[in-house]
Order: sequence, then C-alpha cells, then structure tokens
Amino acid sequence: MRIKELAEARVRYGYRRLHVLLQREGWQINHKRTYRIYSEEGLSIRTRSPRRRRACRYRAGRAEAEGMNDVWAMDFLSDKLFDSRPFRILTILDCHTREALATSARTNFRAYQVVEELDRIARQRGKPRSIRVDNVLCREIRAA
Repeated sequence: MRIKELAEARVRYGYRRLHVLLQREGWQINHKRTYRIYSEEGLSIRTRSPRRRRACRYRAGRAEAEGMNDVWAMDFLSDKLFDSRPFRILTILDCHTREALATSARTNFRAYQVVEELDRIARQRGKPRSIRVDNVLCREIRAA
C-alpha cells in the first residue's frame, strides 16, 4: 500500500502527516481510515537516539586531585523539615583529603552567600586550583 511506502521513505512522519501526503496525491481517504491502516500495518514513528551535546563529546577527563587544595567539590543537598518546609545544605569537600570543608544549612541560598562561604574557606586554607560543580553543564570552574 502507498501509506507503507510513504512511511518507509519518511520515518519521522506520523499518521497525520502521511494522511496529508496521501490527500495531496489525490487519495480520497478519511483520517480515521488512515489511522486504522497505519495501526494495522504496525507503522509508528521511530524513536530518535539522543544526540549528545557537542561539549560532552570533546570533554577531557577530570584531572585527579594531586594534593591538598588542588580540587574542591561543591554540591547542594535538599530535604524537608517536619512541617514540609524545604531546606538546603551546601557541602564543600576537598577531593584529595576527602575532608568536608563546609556544610552550611539554610532555607534558601543566594549566590552571594555561596561566594561568602567559599571566601571564608579560602581565607583559612588558601584557594583551590579548581572547583567541581555538579550541575547541568558539568564543568570545572577555574579559580582565579
């Protein structure tokens, strides 16, 4: 059937688009019949394999922490109190010594509060060479 040929040629088209193509070719067919034939033939839109971000493909591996203050890791933990109010905990770790440098709990964090916490630790221990942040971008932030 023609619908099967069109579906093989255009794998990303669903039954609605195929119905429009059939109508353009002059077929007098109802959209419900198109759907029934589409289903009976076992045609369906092929699922796409996810494309990875370009940055992820060319990313270099993470540098291992060679000494103290070489690499810090920073992340947030979230939970709720007994009365359902959320709170977050900022955790900062030294990746080489596995030492928790800071755990700070608040109901909400502003950017300046995170910077203040990092500055406080940097004054005590010195600045790290890099800080790992687990977020959507998954990148290392280079300390100045």
